[in-house]
Amino acid sequence: MTTSSFFFALLLLSLTFSDLFLQIRGFNFGINYGQVGDNLPSPSDVAVLIKSLKVSKIKLYDSNPDILSAFANSGVEFIVGTKNEDLPSLRDPSNAQRWIQQHVQPYISQTKITCIAVGNEVFDYNNPQLTTSLLPAMQSMYNALVSLGLEQKVTVTSAHSYNVIASSFPPSSGAFKQDLIQYIQPILNFHAQIKSPFLINAYPFFAYKGNPNQISLNYVLFQPNSGSIDPVTNLHYDNMLFAQIDAVYAAIKRLGHTDIEVKISETGWPSKGSPDEIGATPQNAEIYNSNLLKKIEQQQGTPARPSVPVDVFVFALFNENLKPGPLSERNFGLYYPDGNPVYNIGLEGYLPEMTGEFESKSNVLSINFVCIFAFLLFTWELSRH
Repeated sequence: MTTSSFFFALLLLSLTFSDLFLQIRGFNFGINYGQVGDNLPSPSDVAVLIKSLKVSKIKLYDSNPDILSAFANSGVEFIVGTKNEDLPSLRDPSNAQRWIQQHVQPYISQTKITCIAVGNEVFDYNNPQLTTSLLPAMQSMYNALVSLGLEQKVTVTSAHSYNVIASSFPPSSGAFKQDLIQYIQPILNFHAQIKSPFLINAYPFFAYKGNPNQISLNYVLFQPNSGSIDPVTNLHYDNMLFAQIDAVYAAIKRLGHTDIEVKISETGWPSKGSPDEIGATPQNAEIYNSNLLKKIEQQQGTPARPSVPVDVFVFALFNENLKPGPLSERNFGLYYPDGNPVYNIGLEGYLPEMTGEFESKSNVLSINFVCIFAFLLFTWELSRH
């Protein structure tokens, strides 16, 4: 093959693969898809956005049928949730079976539902009826899955607030609140029995907001810092989230279990907050989430479990304008409801109405790539003569 023929073949190859260089950068991570807003895009549009982001897992706070239908044959794994107020009724096996028949069975043949989160942050409500109903409801849901032949596809768990932890520093001192142990101990036994994960919502933002003078911002944002050494294990921690995860493992071990996986069901950073919410800025949110995604992409584990990649659901997909509470609660989203990113963390997903604009930019970039390559080839040929 002559040199000119070789470069012509190379040019054709570049035309073929130039689009591959321009594909959307995606990460294999989970995300919380909340719906507490009156301006959110339709589930079918969100399905396009999720596909473009290459998100592999979604956690819902309910079992919205429109969402589950929109993601049919998408391959995205779903955690669906029950409402806290339904826990007392779900203790009844017949109600639990009816719930699964209505909210899981109609969709599971096409939508990959892998887990049911029974309640969310139940212990934070300090409601005796909810507290005492949590485990029986989880057990009834699992037994219903067994009776319906779904227990190999779908597991059962519940998401807990980090408030269930009484001690978290150093991580080896991790312990559950004493008054909750009577409830958490049997829940852990249940997790071990059915081999389901323990879900925890962990937010270094809240720790920093509560004590900004004592906690290093770099430490909570995964930025370079000296970190700290756990005096018991001699393990070095350079970020708070990993220390929080290992503290949960230590708390679980303190109650006799080393056979339960911990997953982060929520973590994130707000881009805006009330005046007293120190650190809630777009810059900090961008740093936190971009550094978090890098660790997910690199499949990093915590110092205590370095061979187990952290399993994280980022909070949240969208800013939700109807969420109650301080301003930060409405500003945890990676995206505005119109599909534009709140800040740049390297994700270039798009809603359907943005597809034309995205493809136009991609075509321009492809043309520019080819033109530059052709010019360099032409210049190289001239230099030979």
